[in-house]
Amino acid sequence: MTQAATTQAVMDIVRRSPGCDIEEILHECPGLTWNQVFLEIDQLSRESDVVLKLRQGGHYSVKPCIRHS
Repeated sequence: MTQAATTQAVMDIVRRSPGCDIEEILHECPGLTWNQVFLEIDQLSRESDVVLKLRQGGHYSVKPCIRHS
């Protein structure tokens, strides 16, 4: 999967299921490794496209970032 396709796949899942965790994204992207998903979420977070929130048990939820113009 190309970088652009990975980005699109992850963002589609996060938009469809706001607040999902990394494990849910992995489940919906069987062709990607945990590292690929983690790196993509990290990059999206740094670009302010998604927001990560720590939940109980050390799990993180992933939500799309709402941008105000």
